Amino acid sequence: MLIFSIVSMALIVLLFAGLMLWDKARRSLVLALRSLWLHRLRAFLSVLGIIIGTGAVISLMAFGEGSMQDALDDIRRMGANNIMVRSVKPTEESSSSRRSYVAIYGLTYSDFDKIATIPTVTKMVPMRIFPQEARRGFRATNSRVVATIPEYLDIHNMETRLGRFLVPDDEILLRNVAVLGNELANRLFPFEDPIGQEVQLGSFYYKIVGVMKERSTGSVTTEDLNLDVIIPIATARVRFGEKIFLRSAGSRSAEKVEISQITLSVNEIDKVRPTGEVIRSMLAGHNKSDWTVSVPLDRLEEAERAKERYKLLLVLIASISLVVGGIGIMNIMLATVTERTREIGIRRALGAKRRDITLQFLIEAVVQTSVGGVLGICMGLGLVVLLPWVSETFWEV
Repeated sequence: MLIFSIVSMALIVLLFAGLMLWDKARRSLVLALRSLWLHRLRAFLSVLGIIIGTGAVISLMAFGEGSMQDALDDIRRMGANNIMVRSVKPTEESSSSRRSYVAIYGLTYSDFDKIATIPTVTKMVPMRIFPQEARRGFRATNSRVVATIPEYLDIHNMETRLGRFLVPDDEILLRNVAVLGNELANRLFPFEDPIGQEVQLGSFYYKIVGVMKERSTGSVTTEDLNLDVIIPIATARVRFGEKIFLRSAGSRSAEKVEISQITLSVNEIDKVRPTGEVIRSMLAGHNKSDWTVSVPLDRLEEAERAKERYKLLLVLIASISLVVGGIGIMNIMLATVTERTREIGIRRALGAKRRDITLQFLIEAVVQTSVGGVLGICMGLGLVVLLPWVSETFWEV
């Protein structure tokens, strides 16, 4: 959008430079500017449609492009070569007369071993995810425990801001270590360095060895990754057991999920979809629909197609806005010709030709549209720069 605005302004400058090189066009330009200056209010009102239309189109396309790009970036961060297999809690059948206190569902380590036999899979990361209150002294925050392995960092394209991430020895030695999300670290340790401190999860204390960089939630993922507590998956199995007890207002339940999610990477992007189909066929043996396979590549391509459709729609809106503004200028110029009949007659009597009169009114129209376009571009770029600053300063977005 910025490049388009710069190119438009450069073309306008070249147009007026070309007019100044032609003597007759230069005299007509001076007369046009003088006429417009004598009727400043009318000229301004006639170009107001162009100013508002151009500014609105630029700001609308900029904000629309930015929001679409955020969604695309979220999907790209998932990895175009990645496949995500998640455990999904099946819906309770209405015909069942008895509900089990412990809900047993989802992926198992047996499923993990089966998927590992697929030749196209190069890397696999199991995760066990469940809600848990993180406490440090009198400060407490609802967070998510993400129990995983050291490869989690690479396969999800994430980075640490402080300290380190999990290492293989943490898994082997069942260490009580944790890596905090950026927002969680700020809430629990607002004025001090969290590295080396301890955070309480359930009945156990975990030494903080790292803090993740801030990660935008975006419009694709609903979870706030900045409130995660990442611990070794082997430690989680020992400390929390296989069952996770959930408490809510007036109810208490438990879930037994061995693996909440498996993120795997495929060696070639062309083999991502076939690998996804193979995984679906492997998991089809489950007695209930307690899993889902998500391919970010499909979502990325669909989002890119939606982005192209959105851009075409904005171009259509821009065309309509500019045509309406142009019609407004055309009406004013038509009225101007009618008003200036005496001036036209005097110029014809002094020897001006028909094309000279036409050239003068044409240059007046060009000047109005050019000035309106430049002011509209400035207004649109100003809105693009100013509105984010205003929202960050006065509102929390």
